[in-house]
Amino acid sequence: MDNIAGKKSGLSWAVQLSTLALVVLWVLPTFGLFVSSFRTGDQISSTGWWRALTTQEQQMSPIRIAGEEVERDGAFVIDGNLFSSGGAEISAWGTSSREPTAYEPGTTATLEDGMTLVVQPDGRFVLTSPVTTEGMRLPRVFATASTPPEFTLQNYGNVLFNPLAGQSIGQAFLNTLTVAIPSTIIPILIAAFAAYALAWMEFPGRALLVAGVVGLLVVPLQLALIPLLQLHNAIGIGKSYLGIWLAHTGFGMPLAIYLLRNYMVGLPRDIIENARVDGATEFQIFIKIILPLSFPALASFAIFQFLWTWNDLLVALVFLGTSNEQQVLTANLVNLLGSRGGDWEILATSAFVSIAVPLVVFFALQRFLVRGLLAGSVK
Repeated sequence: MDNIAGKKSGLSWAVQLSTLALVVLWVLPTFGLFVSSFRTGDQISSTGWWRALTTQEQQMSPIRIAGEEVERDGAFVIDGNLFSSGGAEISAWGTSSREPTAYEPGTTATLEDGMTLVVQPDGRFVLTSPVTTEGMRLPRVFATASTPPEFTLQNYGNVLFNPLAGQSIGQAFLNTLTVAIPSTIIPILIAAFAAYALAWMEFPGRALLVAGVVGLLVVPLQLALIPLLQLHNAIGIGKSYLGIWLAHTGFGMPLAIYLLRNYMVGLPRDIIENARVDGATEFQIFIKIILPLSFPALASFAIFQFLWTWNDLLVALVFLGTSNEQQVLTANLVNLLGSRGGDWEILATSAFVSIAVPLVVFFALQRFLVRGLLAGSVK
């Protein structure tokens, strides 16, 4: 009775639950990165993305008193607001990192040199001094405040279009597109011809070539980096886009040929033989019959190759260099992480921009992925 047709086994439920768990583990961090890319740096550093829609009480970054000094009744007064935008409500404040909650809002604090400071719940402050404060280092305020949810598009503006701030990845984004698109198209074009020859054309040594392609799948690309770079330098294409296109083409060819050949071998033989009987040349058969029928396999390899070239760092550093004009997105993110490790909003936005294009490519072509990968596995 356990093998009744239509009854699902316990193993199928386990597979479905495992798949669901993997999907959740992948989607949640991506969604969290997307939410964080619209938040401010203070909110990212204080609370997780899952609290982005709730009011948060947090220790604000120290804010130094600043403003125009005005003389009133023999005293020098500076007034203003600690916050550039409204909405925050201070619950405690202080002028020292050792006692950041020493005063309640509205309480007058006596500072050095006879100065006094009052901070209101909405962030308004009044600093009074018996002598002029020009040239003096004004105190900092450590405020604990409840802030409403805050979202901004300024992060994307800084990341994509503000090179003067040292945070822009716009040029690196274009450089990565310049590398990834040709590095995906070129190996597909070459491998499609090779796969058709290995699948449907009879010639001596075909089996050895297929075995060689399979063997190249397990060769680490790191073994060829330095010799290939020396060859590129010798022929004058080192540290250029042409050099990295050819490098990615060479490294991607074994998988492309293997994947496309397995798919083409499984195509109906009768269609090809009938075309030959009707007088079609091998090139006509390849262009008009094989390529349209092989689109799932072509799309599958395009996904793998585009994701590989888009996320590549090692090959780009070796064959393209590290100059700002040719730096790719992954290298730019490494620099941001090293020099701006505290700007979480910049890092989150840059990281999401870097994965946005691969996500679009994957979801646009994912329906062909399984069909292409399973090609040749069953008859």
